[in-house]
Amino acid sequence: MSTTSQQVVVPLLIDGKEESGPATFDVVSPYTGEPCWSAAAATERDAARAVDAAAAAFPAWSRTKPTARRDILLRAADILESRLEENAAHMRTEMGADVGTSQFFVVPLSIRMLRDVAGRITSICGSVPTVEEDGQSAIVFKEPIGVVLGIVPWNAPYVFGIRSAACALAAGNTTVLKSSELSPRCYWAIGRAFQDAGLPAGCLNIVSCEATAAPAVVNAMIEHPAVRKINFTGSTAVGRKIAEACGRNLKPCLMELGGKNSAIVCADADLALAARSIVAGSFLNSGQICMSTDRILLHASVVDKFVEALKTAASPPSGDAAPERPTIVSAASKARVEQIIASALSSGARVLLGSGAGEGQDAGVRVTPTILDSVDEKMAVWNDESFAPLAACMTVDSDDQAVALANQGGYGLSASVFTEDLRKGLALAKKIESGAVHINSMTIHDEPVLPHGGVKNSGWGRFNANMGLDEFLVTKTVTWKD
Repeated sequence: MSTTSQQVVVPLLIDGKEESGPATFDVVSPYTGEPCWSAAAATERDAARAVDAAAAAFPAWSRTKPTARRDILLRAADILESRLEENAAHMRTEMGADVGTSQFFVVPLSIRMLRDVAGRITSICGSVPTVEEDGQSAIVFKEPIGVVLGIVPWNAPYVFGIRSAACALAAGNTTVLKSSELSPRCYWAIGRAFQDAGLPAGCLNIVSCEATAAPAVVNAMIEHPAVRKINFTGSTAVGRKIAEACGRNLKPCLMELGGKNSAIVCADADLALAARSIVAGSFLNSGQICMSTDRILLHASVVDKFVEALKTAASPPSGDAAPERPTIVSAASKARVEQIIASALSSGARVLLGSGAGEGQDAGVRVTPTILDSVDEKMAVWNDESFAPLAACMTVDSDDQAVALANQGGYGLSASVFTEDLRKGLALAKKIESGAVHINSMTIHDEPVLPHGGVKNSGWGRFNANMGLDEFLVTKTVTWKD
C-alpha cells in the first residue's frame, strides 16, 4: 500500500502486484463525513488485465495438490487472525461498524469460514457410478470451473470477501474480486493476507473503482471470455442487472440478494427471548445485514406483554449511560431511511420504539433505532429492504396469517419463529418461503457449516459448507470400455 504525505492510497491487486494507478477516488468515513483515505480507480482495461492474470494463473493453480491449497488457506487464516484488531479498525472507519460487530462478529466469522473451507479441500471427490451396459465403466470427476468473478458489497466485507475468494480458490479456481467502493481497504487486507500466505501471483486479483464506473468495469469482466462464473452479493435491484448481463453472455451466476426478513412471535413464545432476539436481529451492525429482522408478526394475545419485553430488551442495563446512536454507511442512506419512516408515520404508523425522527447533533451519519407499529401492507417500511436499524410490527390473529404475511413481498432470505412448541415451529418453518428459518433465535445466523442463500427475489445458489464448495466446481463424465 502506498502513501502520500497526507493520505493512504489503497491499491489494486493484479497479478501479485499492488498498483496505485494514475486515478484515485476518496473513501469517506461515515463517522466523520470526511475522506479517510483514497483508493486506486480501476478502468475497464485494468479489469481485463486482472482477468487475464487470473486466466494465466489457472492452469498451475488447478493442478496444485489439495493439501498445498489447504495449507495456503490455513496460513492466510492465521495471518488474518494475527491482524484481527487492525482489520476490524479498517471496517469501522470505512463503513461505520461498531467494535462489537467488527472485532467480535464479522472478522472472527470470516476467519472461521476460511478455516472451514480449507478443511474441506481434501474431501473434494467425484463418483464411480455403475452403468447399464456390461463391459463398460464410468467415472464422474469434479473439476475447477476456471476464472471466477466475485462482486462483493461493503457491509460485512471480510465475510463476503473470504466467502467469495476462498471457495473459488479452494476448488482450484482463480478469481477476481470487484470490491465495494465503500470498503476497499478491507478487501485489500484480504488480498495482502493471501499474498503473505504464499498464494501464487494471479490467483487472487482485487479491483476497485468509483460507483459511476462500476457498470462498465463489471460488464467488461462478465463479458471477458476467460470468466466462467460470477458470484454476486448485494441488492436485488443490482442483482437483476448482473443476472441480465450473465444471461446475455450465457454464464452461470450465484446470487445472494436482499431480504425482508420476518420474525413470527407465536402465542406461546418465550417473550423475553423473542424480544432480545428481535432487538439484536433488527439493530446489529446498524441493521445493515441482509438477514436483519425487518418485520415482526405478533400474535394478538401477547401484544401488551411483548411490547413491555421489547422495551426492556432495548434499554441499557440499569446504571449504564445510553449508548451512542448507531452509524450507517452514508448520508444518502440516512436520508432514505428517514423518508421511509416519515412516509409511514404520515400514513398512520406509530412509533413503538425509538423516536421516529432524526435527532441529536452527534458527529457522523447516525440514526435512531426504531420499531414502528400500526403499519399496513402498502407501506414502504413493510415492503422495501430498509438496510438500517428499522423494523415494523404487525398484529396477527393466527399462525397461518403470520406465515401468509411473511411470504408476501417477493423476498425469501431468512426468518424466525418464536414458540415453545418445537413441532409447531418446524411445521411453520416448512411453510415459510425462505432460504433459512431459525426457531427461537434471531434472523441473523450465518456460520461455516450451514448453507447460506435465498429463494425468490433473494437469489439462488448457496455459499458455505459442501454445497457452497460445489458451486465452484463442474462435473465431467468419462466412460470407457473395460
